[in-house]
Amino acid sequence: MAATAEWPQRKISGRTLVKVIASSLRKGNVVDKDGKLYVILFAENIHPGKGTPVTQLDMRRISDGVKVSERYRTTEQVERAHVEDREHTFLYSDGEGFHFMNPETYDQIAVAEDVIGDQAPYLQEGMAVTLSVHEGVGIAIELPQRAVYEVVETEPTTKGQTASSSYKPAILSNGVKTTVPPHIAVGTRIVVMTADGAYVERAKD
Repeated sequence: MAATAEWPQRKISGRTLVKVIASSLRKGNVVDKDGKLYVILFAENIHPGKGTPVTQLDMRRISDGVKVSERYRTTEQVERAHVEDREHTFLYSDGEGFHFMNPETYDQIAVAEDVIGDQAPYLQEGMAVTLSVHEGVGIAIELPQRAVYEVVETEPTTKGQTASSSYKPAILSNGVKTTVPPHIAVGTRIVVMTADGAYVERAKD
């Protein structure tokens, strides 16, 4: 974002900070609080019936991993730090973390497990993700919104059920539990949302 009178930029120890309103912050953004950088793990704008709307932020301090929660007025200005968002390809995970490769430079980076969080089951070998990197450290990840997995366990399909019938529980090949339409059987490949595992459609492939 270019610096303007409304969005002034300033640099601290080589990093660029831009003032933004709290309600515009999202998961994965990095903010400067008291001279330390925090990555946002969860952001929610709360509009109470009475009183001032607030933005609830759950954050992790990048330097030592300490987690904090803060509330700001939604219109309050917060200093957001610039980080590099680059496409990376997921390779594998091991005891050192989750390994990704920059497809342009072939540089590899290991990202800590707590950065991946509950998105870990949705990572697939070769999956293209957006990785936020600050000073060579992976601090946040964004997966594709949708991905394909196979149903490995669900109730058998019974005659007379229609697609509009109530959904039934299922377990996917990545171990995630979800619900699927009654006509989906074991072995079917389906598209789900990586944010919560919600069923979208039967895979076309």
